[in-house]
Amino acid sequence: MAWIKPKTETDSQEPSTASSAQSKPATSQAAAPSPRRENRMESIVNIGQSVQIKGELTGNEDLTIEGMVDGKILLKDHNLTIGANGKITAEVHAKTVVVVGLVQGNITADDKVEIAPSGSVEGDITAPRIAISDGAKFKGAVDMSGKSSGSSSSGGLSTPTSEVVRAASPSQS
Repeated sequence: MAWIKPKTETDSQEPSTASSAQSKPATSQAAAPSPRRENRMESIVNIGQSVQIKGELTGNEDLTIEGMVDGKILLKDHNLTIGANGKITAEVHAKTVVVVGLVQGNITADDKVEIAPSGSVEGDITAPRIAISDGAKFKGAVDMSGKSSGSSSSGGLSTPTSEVVRAASPSQS
């Protein structure tokens, strides 16, 4: 299909959708938890490969880092992705952390930490859920006793710590 650029045609065909998508962000829809795609598209911030940050990095948006950060990263209610070119020497605290690049420092996540096959973490991880892909590098301790969705006797929803530790340490197979 061809792109229709003239506003007159677009406005006449889809007046409410086209005007809100082109003229201003739909803040009322982005605040609602249900339209995830629209929320993610508007609230992801990228730090490019050539950017170097020293100090404390805080924010209220999801963040992807391809550059270098040295210090502290605080995104308590948001997601952090360390891209393939990202090199982080920092204490990290976010809702979800996905490591595709390199992290040297402790990671605390309120929801989940995921280390991709190309990812490398040197430091302790504290999170209720942890995923370490085959080929990923990890050196440190794991603490899954933090915030969990229920008591320790909840049936079947949480992964026992011993299974995750075995998966993270090949010597305990």
